[in-house]
Amino acid sequence: MPYTLLSLLSTCRQIGRRENKTLLQSNGVRSVAAVAAFIIAAGSLFFSIAVNSCGAQTVPWVPDTENGRYRNPVIFADYSDPDVCRKGDEYFLVSSSFNRVPGIPVLESRDLVNWRIIGHALTRLTPEDYYSSVRPGGGVWAPSIRYRSGKFFVYYPDPDFGIYVVTAKDPAGPWSEPLLVKGGKGLEDPCPFWDDDGRAYLIHAFAGSRAGIKSVLVLNRMSEDGTKLLDAGSIVYDGHGIDPTVEGPKLYKRHGYYYIFAPAGGVSNGWQVVLRSKNIYGPYERKMVLHQGKTAVNGPHQGAWIVTPKGESWFVHFQDRGSYGRVDYLEPMTWAGGWPTIGTVAQGDSIGQPVLSFRKPDVGFSYPDEVPQTSDEFNGTALGLQWQWQANPGATWAFPDPASGCLRLYAVKISDEPSNFWRIPNILTQKFPAESFQCTTRLTFTPLSRGDKAGLIILGTSYAYLALSEKSDGTYLAFVSCQNADSGNREDEKIIERAMSRTVYFRVSVAPGAACEFSYSFDGMNFTVIPDDFVAQPGKWVGASVGIFCTGKEKADDSGYADFDWFRVR
Repeated sequence: MPYTLLSLLSTCRQIGRRENKTLLQSNGVRSVAAVAAFIIAAGSLFFSIAVNSCGAQTVPWVPDTENGRYRNPVIFADYSDPDVCRKGDEYFLVSSSFNRVPGIPVLESRDLVNWRIIGHALTRLTPEDYYSSVRPGGGVWAPSIRYRSGKFFVYYPDPDFGIYVVTAKDPAGPWSEPLLVKGGKGLEDPCPFWDDDGRAYLIHAFAGSRAGIKSVLVLNRMSEDGTKLLDAGSIVYDGHGIDPTVEGPKLYKRHGYYYIFAPAGGVSNGWQVVLRSKNIYGPYERKMVLHQGKTAVNGPHQGAWIVTPKGESWFVHFQDRGSYGRVDYLEPMTWAGGWPTIGTVAQGDSIGQPVLSFRKPDVGFSYPDEVPQTSDEFNGTALGLQWQWQANPGATWAFPDPASGCLRLYAVKISDEPSNFWRIPNILTQKFPAESFQCTTRLTFTPLSRGDKAGLIILGTSYAYLALSEKSDGTYLAFVSCQNADSGNREDEKIIERAMSRTVYFRVSVAPGAACEFSYSFDGMNFTVIPDDFVAQPGKWVGASVGIFCTGKEKADDSGYADFDWFRVR
């Protein structure tokens, strides 16, 4: 779609203003000529991008409102159980990734509002054989990240195996191989803490479904290098009664007090509690510091307290949005009488509640808009960091083809056992990026055997997809849905038409309420809408995802494949 000169100049002006302001402030550039040159260069770059992509790519949600303020959520995507640490003027966030691979996404920001993915702390899940199969709801729960003595530490729990640690000098990686620090079922939400005297501790909670106990927080002594525990642990807080399902503890120290920040009450309707004591083992005083209040932000809790270089306190937490997953909010945080208040306090209330909009953190600079990556042109030698498989990937599932500018997915034979796609590992997915958005992909299908198929999918406990499907008499366009796939239900396939070409454009548009409309085109311009209604459903502890796939049903010494030219989100 061609841009008008006016809209192009307007966009270039915005890009030039943001980028140039960053350049001036970070590098000390003061030349007016340099400013003009930078704006011209930014405009030329934007024009090139706009022409090459036909103007197809826009960002569906931007938290920075360009007036010194931001809107929540700052990350409108399923980065659940966020934890954040700071190194200098940079902030790094990690989140749960469950059975998805690569695991533990690492995001970076300079202002706590604009975030981008820079890597993953896990390239594969361990034990590798166990996670070569899809394990919905298993894998990585609620990691924590800390920076100490030139090294980043990420502690994460696998509720079926125990608590692990990985380390790196650069948060973008490479990260060390996982080291088991504490084995056992149902251990969850670990957080390390190094005291002023160098003594190290690890606090964690319990998942009742595996451990058989819950609503208590346990503290262990740990070796100073953070690699092993020195005792069996002691209870430091019992939430039964007042704080049921207390979990997700984060341990800090301020002005001689030890503070435990912990969510309670459950994901959908819970609250945030802060505990404090002069002794790390307690007894702890308790105060509720954040709840839904008069807002529509249900269950605001489980996150991280961050202090900026200028001494401002902020809190990052999630809200469960069902099919959209657990999206991340940024809250102002103030201290009075040795206690924090998170968010703002409504009239007639004494507990903080979430903000929908607020002034941005005072970090000294104004940074460009950034959001976690979505679109991918598949022109490089590696997948975009937004993509994840449903299990540890096989060596032959996918290969970038930079010479042709596409991603090739092979029609890997699926197991004879599954009745649907719920436990199919070779589906490549990414998170929903906003309440309303549209994804379009162009693919060329080269089947080899009957049963080969390739397509675009919305995946959750129920799912739907558009696919080119190879039958005994040719290639057909099919719309497939499966309700309550996690219960083993079979797919419902509707043949739409015989494919006039094996190169096709697939599109899905997602509207508020996660209502999904699928469509297809053979020319990239005229799209035919599939009339079937489908509403996306969350997965196991995760939101719905959008993805691409190529699968087969017959085993041979060669394989069919699909070349995906690009994947664009707007």
